[in-house]
Amino acid sequence: MKKTKNGKSDKLGKDEYFEKLAVLQLELNDVARWLQHTGKRLVVVLEGRDTAGKGGVITAMAETLNPRQCRTVALAKPSDREQTQWYFQRYVPHLPAAGEIVLFDRSWYNRAGVERVMGFCSEDEAKAFLKQAPVFEKMLVDDGVLLFKYWLTVDQAQQEERFAERIIDPLKRWKLSPIDVQAREKYADYGRARDTMLKATHTAQAPWALVDFNDQRRGRLTLIRHLLDHIPERLVPEIKIDFPPLDHKPLSERFGTHFKPIPSFR
Repeated sequence: MKKTKNGKSDKLGKDEYFEKLAVLQLELNDVARWLQHTGKRLVVVLEGRDTAGKGGVITAMAETLNPRQCRTVALAKPSDREQTQWYFQRYVPHLPAAGEIVLFDRSWYNRAGVERVMGFCSEDEAKAFLKQAPVFEKMLVDDGVLLFKYWLTVDQAQQEERFAERIIDPLKRWKLSPIDVQAREKYADYGRARDTMLKATHTAQAPWALVDFNDQRRGRLTLIRHLLDHIPERLVPEIKIDFPPLDHKPLSERFGTHFKPIPSFR
């Protein structure tokens, strides 16, 4: 973690983080209303090393949005059938319709990262992907999709701390897989694969943005701020809803059957 001049960590405190995040979440809701008003479609691709913080920033972005409008896509290992398809085919059904937001927790870029480094695809398949990805993304952008691609950076020292935390925390242990353990020995290989990917797929219509996630709170704020700053004017009139008072006293729940609520937790 970086230090300030007085030697203290410049890691963002929790209170300051939530205060700043609340402001950004209000703006994200403006974006959501604008998307519904205009019928635009938004895709955010979140990539990075294991433990970088993809899940955390997705939660920060989505937790105050309508889940019917904003979806997270985190695909599992491809099935035997999916492995015989055109590589991009299984991602296409998850793309947004008018007014929707899709956040990809890893994406088609698996092929350029984990699949290539861990030997889950051939070198020919990886090279073909690097040629096809810019074409695929140009088709999306040409069709009007707003596409943003973020790579979350994290140093290995921070990555090791987060791996260790996952081992001891039963609520985070599900995040650690045997593949993650193997990948620890390939930190440099992942870096080289990332650089090759960035060089091949950073285009004018679908550029990459790299965000420092050694401090995850600061990284989330940086990423969301960047996204908001790169979406065009997004303010639309709010729909006002009349909310008149009840014309009677509030009623309590009453059940005309034998069904009753289960005993409350004590």
